[in-house]
Amino acid sequence: MAANTKAGKTKAQGGKAKKKPAGKRPAAPRHSASARKPKKKQDRRRPPRFLLVLLPLLLLVSYLVVGMCLPFWNHPDLNPFEERRFSADAFYGDSESVDRAAILETGEAALEERIRLISQAQESLVISTFDMRAGNSMDDLASVLLEAANRGVSVRILVDGISGRLRMEGKQPFDLLEAHPNIEIRLYNRPSLPRPWTWHGRMHDKYVIADDTAYILGGRNTFDYFLGDYPTEGKSLDREVLIYNTAHGQAASADSSLHPLTSYFSSLWEGEACTAFPSRAKEEENQKEAQRLADHAAALRASRPELFSAGSHWQEATVPTRRVTLISGDTGIGGKAPAVWFQLQQLMEHAQEQVILQTPYAVCSQEMLEGLRRLGGSGLDCRLLLNARENGDNVMASSDYTWHKGGILDTGVSVYEYAGGISTHGKSILIDSRLCLIGSYNLDLRSTYVDTELMVAVDSPELGRQLKGYMEAMMEDSWLAAPDGGYQKPEHLALEEAGLGKELFWRLLGAVLQPFRILV
Repeated sequence: MAANTKAGKTKAQGGKAKKKPAGKRPAAPRHSASARKPKKKQDRRRPPRFLLVLLPLLLLVSYLVVGMCLPFWNHPDLNPFEERRFSADAFYGDSESVDRAAILETGEAALEERIRLISQAQESLVISTFDMRAGNSMDDLASVLLEAANRGVSVRILVDGISGRLRMEGKQPFDLLEAHPNIEIRLYNRPSLPRPWTWHGRMHDKYVIADDTAYILGGRNTFDYFLGDYPTEGKSLDREVLIYNTAHGQAASADSSLHPLTSYFSSLWEGEACTAFPSRAKEEENQKEAQRLADHAAALRASRPELFSAGSHWQEATVPTRRVTLISGDTGIGGKAPAVWFQLQQLMEHAQEQVILQTPYAVCSQEMLEGLRRLGGSGLDCRLLLNARENGDNVMASSDYTWHKGGILDTGVSVYEYAGGISTHGKSILIDSRLCLIGSYNLDLRSTYVDTELMVAVDSPELGRQLKGYMEAMMEDSWLAAPDGGYQKPEHLALEEAGLGKELFWRLLGAVLQPFRILV
């Protein structure tokens, strides 16, 4: 008690407290609040946990986006020497050439002619396609390809890498085809996930070559959506041209356009961008598939014997041409000079009376709009035929068109939006009802600056009359776009314009896609 009193007295009387050693703080209890405070301050300096996850994710997305787009955002200009060397007159002839031509307007005709070419080939078959998938039409083709390989024909199949990896690898009948000693499949620019620059720069060409006899070239991919008349969830209208070399097997065969196309194929086939198709099927699986396709081929021969009979079919089914010329561009991976567009534009500007340009959709750069503007202001009858947004099957292209339709209308070219109810995939140009250009080139930035593309120019008034008939029939089933954004609509068309919801969706998606238009 006394001790407490003394202590209290000393404090009350102002007695001096015991001095603490300088620079030292009294040790806090091990688990006291003062011991925990520094730890809390240290935690506040660390970034939040969500940032530790978000930052690497943002870096990864940036790497993928930049790696995917950078090789294509900047594309080279055309070689001035190539520009000066171009001559539109070189695409026209004065006398009948060794090549004859026929337009393949339906999917049924396209499949039938492929079967004829394959079944009658004796030495070599080439198939190059953007997209090849299993299905009924592929069963038809695979069964006759195996028959051709069994009789000693060399078969080479070249497919775009993304399509091949997604839709062919690990699947029949492709594993069986690759396993055959006379069949080889290669993929162009097979994509790799860690290397985003391999996701684009695609091979968009589509053609079939049989010996030095004939070839088919156009816009059709190799599956049921485009070939045959088999039941599918949807169908696409398209167009190809068949070129028959009347001098096949003779010295004059060298004059055919078939040989430049074969050389073009060889440049891709032997190039660094192409890799072997990885076959993974087991032997017993291939044996089972081989028997299935052999039975299929027998049934096909029994039901369609006319497709397997040798004769003068191609001579009778084709019309004469004066000249046939291949149009192609760069075949490497990366941004490309607009070589195909330049040639097409020059040919259109060389027209005397009329130009009809058909494309599934229009995604134009300023350079392309300027070319259309020169056409629209030339005084010629210039028409652009493409899908109405409500009719097409490419939502990204429809979204871009929503943003840039006014610029296309301002070129002065008459714009017809096909509204027949089935999406059209055809790519064609008709100049003065005489020069017919058919192939894989879309009027978009991908076809102009990114992908490999092929068109064939056929100088033939007879073929021109056919092509004009097909195009005018489609324009009769189209909405004619007015300068104010409205339409002149034929009364017989049932397709309705999109409602507000879809219009807003197209506009929003179009806004998001503007920095990436080069890849649309």
